[in-house]
Amino acid sequence: MKLAKGSTPWVSIPMFLTALLVVAGNYGMSAVALAGFVFMIFFHRDPDRIPRGEGMLSPADGKVIEADANRITVFMSPSNVHVNRAPLDGFVRNIEYRKGTHLPAFMNRACQNQQNRMYLQTDDGDMELRQITGTLVREIVCYVRPGDLVMRGERIGMIRFGSRVEVSLPTGYSLRVSKGEKVRAGETVIAVRNL
Repeated sequence: MKLAKGSTPWVSIPMFLTALLVVAGNYGMSAVALAGFVFMIFFHRDPDRIPRGEGMLSPADGKVIEADANRITVFMSPSNVHVNRAPLDGFVRNIEYRKGTHLPAFMNRACQNQQNRMYLQTDDGDMELRQITGTLVREIVCYVRPGDLVMRGERIGMIRFGSRVEVSLPTGYSLRVSKGEKVRAGETVIAVRNL
C-alpha cells in the first residue's frame, strides 16, 4: 500500500511503540498501540487515481457539503483518503497560509479555520482552492509551491485528520454534483465547461 508523502513519522511511532510493548510483555497496551498503527496506515494511504471524463475534478475524497454556482466544499471524515489533488491543469500563482479557528470541519463556520489558500491560473480562468483544517491535529501539508505547474488529478497536498477542501469554479463552468454526494479526489468530475 502506498503511503502519503511525509507520513513515515506518523506510522513509525505507533509501530515502534507496539514492538516495545510486546517486548516488555504489556500485551494489553500493545494491542492499543497496534490499533493506532493500523489506523495511521489506513489514514495515510495514498491510492493511485486515474482522472475520468472531461472537466473539473474533485480535489478531495468525501461528501459534498456545499455546492453552488461559485464554490464546492468537500468534507473529509477520518475514514476518507486525505491526499488532495489538482482539479484542473494550472499554474500555481500563490499560496497563502492563514491562521484561524479550529471548529469541526463539517460546520459552515469552519471556513474561518486555519487554512492554505492556493491560487491557480488555468486555461479557463483563475480559481482558488482552500485546504481547511478541522478540530484535531490541524496540520496542512502542501506539496506544491508558487510557480509550479500542476496537472489535473496530480497530488498537491494533504490535511490531517478531519478537514475540508473548498474550490471555486472558473467562469463558464457548471456543477455536476450536488450537496450530499460522495466524491473521489482526482476521479469524480464535479463541474464541466459550458459549451
